Order: sequence, then structure tokens, then C-alpha cells
Amino acid sequence: MKRIVKITILILCSIGAAYAQTITKKAEIKVLGRAQTDPKIMLRWAPDTPRAFRKLAKYGYKLKRYTISIDGQTINKPILKELGEFKPASPEEWMKVIEKNNNAAVMAQALFGENFNVQGVGSLQGIINMSQEQEQRFTWALYAADQDFSVAQLAGLAFEDHEVRPNEKYVYKVFSLVPKNEMKINDGGVFIGMKDYEELPRPLDLAAIFDDQKVMLNWNYKIYANQYNSYFIERSENGQLFEQINKLPYTTLNSGGRVDTKRIYYIDSITNNKTYYYRVKGRTPFGELSPPSEVISGKGLKVLAYVPKISSKEIVNTNKSVLLEWEFLEEGTKFITGFRLNKSNKVDGIYKPVIENIAPKERSIQYDDIDPTNYFTITAIGKNGSNRDSYPVLVQPIDSIPPVKPVGLEGKVDSLGVVTLEWKANTEPDMLGYRVFRGNNQKEEFSQITVSPHKATIFYDSIAVKNLNDKVYYKIVAVDQRYNMSEYSDRLTLKKPDYIPPTSPVITSYEVKKGKVHLKWANSQSRDLLTHEVYRRVKDSVKWSLSASIPKDSLKVAYTDWVDSNVDGGTEYQYLIKAVDDSGLKSENENYLTIEVPKTKLRSGIKSLGSYVDKINGFIEIFWKIVDKDNLLEVMIYKGVKDKKVTLLRNAPQTITRIVDEDVHPNNSYIYMLRPVFKDGSLGEMKQMEVKY
Repeated sequence: MKRIVKITILILCSIGAAYAQTITKKAEIKVLGRAQTDPKIMLRWAPDTPRAFRKLAKYGYKLKRYTISIDGQTINKPILKELGEFKPASPEEWMKVIEKNNNAAVMAQALFGENFNVQGVGSLQGIINMSQEQEQRFTWALYAADQDFSVAQLAGLAFEDHEVRPNEKYVYKVFSLVPKNEMKINDGGVFIGMKDYEELPRPLDLAAIFDDQKVMLNWNYKIYANQYNSYFIERSENGQLFEQINKLPYTTLNSGGRVDTKRIYYIDSITNNKTYYYRVKGRTPFGELSPPSEVISGKGLKVLAYVPKISSKEIVNTNKSVLLEWEFLEEGTKFITGFRLNKSNKVDGIYKPVIENIAPKERSIQYDDIDPTNYFTITAIGKNGSNRDSYPVLVQPIDSIPPVKPVGLEGKVDSLGVVTLEWKANTEPDMLGYRVFRGNNQKEEFSQITVSPHKATIFYDSIAVKNLNDKVYYKIVAVDQRYNMSEYSDRLTLKKPDYIPPTSPVITSYEVKKGKVHLKWANSQSRDLLTHEVYRRVKDSVKWSLSASIPKDSLKVAYTDWVDSNVDGGTEYQYLIKAVDDSGLKSENENYLTIEVPKTKLRSGIKSLGSYVDKINGFIEIFWKIVDKDNLLEVMIYKGVKDKKVTLLRNAPQTITRIVDEDVHPNNSYIYMLRPVFKDGSLGEMKQMEVKY
């Protein structure tokens, strides 16, 4: 096929152009998917280098589908389905459509043409380098595929899967059929299901600048750059019936030479003094059109050729009024109906009319009731509806009155040491901003941390959190445009995140007397101390138990005396004292003290030990009562023949208070001994009795 394709467009933009890379890049197949309500899933793919495009056009692609989940549950073994092999249609099939489809002609020329020559105007010639034919073929082929889904199908770059179910999700993978010894091309894929269908969004932020016999439309294309690769512009003269005004899809790569712009621009010729309405629609790589954007309207006006200029300003009437003079060419007077004085408190603010209907021949005006800061402009009102504004001028009376003291200062410190400060805005019209001051000690002189007046009422600071200062302090002052400074705000105290544990208390002495343990320790000296916690365990036990928590308020002196009354004789206890601060951090000491409590009278765990002898049935029954049921774990029961060794008969839990012993013989006296065992591991007083059988 030998044909030269000529395409003239204003601005070029194609998501396919984003695929164009140097041949040194490792090639990869990119895949897009879009669920439809038909139901079906539409797929688009393309390689990302010109060389890979040329190889794949020769050998083709293989498409596989893997069913990954059903009804929201991932299946153990994905279900594979071969969807076929794809490569460009034959030249004969292309000949049937290229006469009616420009995109098909571009794609056919890129695939089969002996020469590839694309001509353009403006920035297009700067984009397309005529000496790089392969890059041109690649870029324009993918551009054509992006603009027409049917062309992409003919080129082996698209597929529609109609055998889909709403409760399933799939992974579609596209593989290269190029022999690996010729070129390695990574496969690509997309994960999608019918539940991923989303309605297309409306193009956003349509704006228009109406001028003399023309309008420049612009809108944000960056937000939906992944959805839309081109746009159609529609115009209406009554706001109801819209007609498409661009025959070819409108796209952009660099938007008329602008660098890194997020907006796309379009210029339309119109008739002056007539209202026009505009809206735009986006088009996806799958050929879908979006809902229209919001409608914007306006009309072109002949530009007034003469512009006023404020030439002088004078404060009069004891700082309450200003006398303004301006220049305006006399020959322009016949084209205007008069002037208007406008005022704003900010140079880039909204200018509101303050004096209307100033006569066309007037060149000065006095305005009373000025503010501390004023910006004025003069507007020349054209007879044909076109107005021209002067540049703004600043008018400030003498001002030595500072702003009022800022109020409402609040703040917080996060775990990384980022400080967020907020306060209520001052209401003075000539406010310039605020200065922020910080101190690490409330008694030291605060230092300024803002380089210039901060205009917002929220400020971020960063501080070190791992130091000995547990608080940080802030003040702010308000500054007006004459650099008059207010009083300091009230001081704000913020507690830093606490990562430093309190210092450890130290046990200094102990004493055991009258069955009690007396401990004495030197208290932690940390400023943020909250409590001391006393932990105790029986020697060599694994778990510590909290015995006491002593709040800071009760620590009147540097040392603390504490008595442990709940101890058992003949037991070794280990004690550990920890300090806890108000952030919940505990001191890191692990040094404990071991104290032996001498053995005293054993606890009584059982009473009323008795027996019953049944010689007919051949058994002895032993019974007893529990004294300390809450603390008793079990009862160890020993048995032996009188004057002989006793052995353990059994262990009875605290819920059992009687047993039956059938291992008895006539004419014997048996000794039964019962020893209670408590939950803390201590043994109680042993009870013994003799039973004759």
C-alpha cells in the first residue's frame, strides 16, 4: 500500500503519544479495560516502543483471560480461557474502510505504507520530526487507535469480551508472539470485572474569555487524562440546541507551547454583541462520549481602544478623603458614556463601584470615607458595551495605630513533632499578617520563627521531641500593612509527645518485722511523674503482680516508706519499683530486691476432720470442711498404716470435701494426714487422724 496521509489539526494530544519511547527502553505491552452495561468488557492494548510495535504488527498478540474470583471469593486455581491471537488485518480488508475513515487510513499507512509523511501546522511541526519515520508510524498509529475503537480492532489492538458474568472478576493478559531471540517484550494485563463499571464523569472547569469576534475556551483535561484522549466542542445560540463545531476530535500534547499546563485551549470565531453558549464532551479510547460539561456563555465585544490612567492621588480632609486625577485621550471621549470609580482593599481583590456616572469630560474626582488601605481603579465605559480599566493605585492615609492583640491561639503536637497552630483572624482591613514566636522555657525570651508576616491563621512548625524539655511555648503578634505590631497574644503551652521514660526509683532499705515487709526507696525525680508502682512476685515465679500504685500527690518527701502486710512466712518475695509518667511511660529499671520472710504459724485451710467406717461394705470415708475456700487450691491427702511410712493417696481440689477409701483391711489402724495447698503456692497447717478398721 503506497499512500501519503495528510492531517491538519491545531493541537496534538494522544494517550498513544505517551507510549512513544526510545528503542533503548525495555518494551512492554500496556493494557486498558472498561466494563460496559451490555454486558461486556472492552479491552485496548499497545506496546510502548516503536520497535516493539513493528515486531508485534508482524507476529501478533495472544490474549488470555483468567477468572480470579467468583461472588467475591478468590478461587484456588484461576480458570483460564484462551481468547485468541490478534494481528493487523490484511491490506485488502483495510482498503474497504480507508476511503470512509481517516483514522483507518492513518493506521493502514502506518502499518503498510512504503512512505509515511504527516504534514501539520504550528506546533505540530515542532512535535513530529520528519526524519524519524518509525517514531511517526508508531505515534500516529496509536493516535488513530485511540480515536476509533473499530480501527484499533482492525489493527489487532482491541477486543470485546461478551462472555462475562456480573459476579466474576478477571485478569486479562496480553502476550507477545514475537520470538524471544528477536526481541523480548514483557506481557501486560488488567484486573477488572463487571462491578467495576462506573459512569463517565463530566469534563470539569470549563471557562471562556470572550474578546473581539472570538472566544478562547479552556478546561482542565489533566484530571481525567486517563479517561479521555480527545474532546468535542459544542456551541449553541439559544442555550438549548447544541451543535458540534470541531469535525476532528480535539486533543492536545503541549497546548500551544505551554509547558506542563493542566488545561486545554480552543479558539472559536464569533459575531460581536451576540450571546453564545458552549459545552464540551470527552471521548474515551473505547469510543465512549462523556456527559456534557456545564454550559458557559458570553458574547464578544469590540474592544475600546482607549485606556484611562490614574496620574495623581492626594489625601485631603484630614486623612478622610482622597482626590484622584486620571488621564484619558480627548479623541476617545466620543466613544464612551462616562467613567466609574472602583475600590478594593486588596490589589488582587474584587473591585466594587463606589462612584458611578462620572461625566465623559471629567478627569478628577474626590472620594470620602477612605479605609486604612485602599486600591482604586478608573473604568472607561464604552458606548458599545466594552469597558477598559486603569491599573490600580494604592492610597493609604497616615496610620500609626497597631492591630488589636490576636486571640484564640490553639495548637497541637503530633507524634513526629509537627506543631499545628491556629487562631482567630484579626478584622482590621489593613492587616498584613502575623509573626510567630517560640520558646522552650516559659521564662526565657521568645524567638521569632517567621521570616516575614504570615498571612494565614494556621501555621505549621517542627520541633525536636526527644529532648529534656517536655513543653514548648508560642506567642503571636498581628502586623498591619504599615508594619505596626500588636501586643503579644496570650502564651500557648503545648506538651510534647513523650518518648523519654521517667527516672527510676531506687530501693534504699528494707526490714521484716512482725510478719510484714517494710520497704523504703528514693523517689523518681522526673517532672512529669504520675505514680510509683510496686510489683511483687514469689521468688522465681514468671509473672509479676501489681501490689500498690502510689500517686505523685502522696509523695511529699524525697523518700517513700511502704509496708506489705499480705505476706506468708517461709516465703521469699521479690520486689520491683517502677515510676510512671503522665504519658504512661514507665521507668526502664529491672533491678529487683529479694526478701525472705521467716516462717511463722502456718495458715489453716481445713477443719472438722472426721471419718466413717463401714465394715459391711468394706470402706473408710474421710470428710472435712474448708476454711479459706477463696485462696485454697487443693488438699493433699496422705495415708499409711500406723507406725509405718505414709504416702500420698490423692490430691483433692477445693470443691471436694470427702473421699472414700476402699483399700482397707480388717484389724488395721490407718493414719490419714491432710495438708492444704494455697493458690500462691504456700502450704497450710497439716491435720492428722487415726482410724481403726
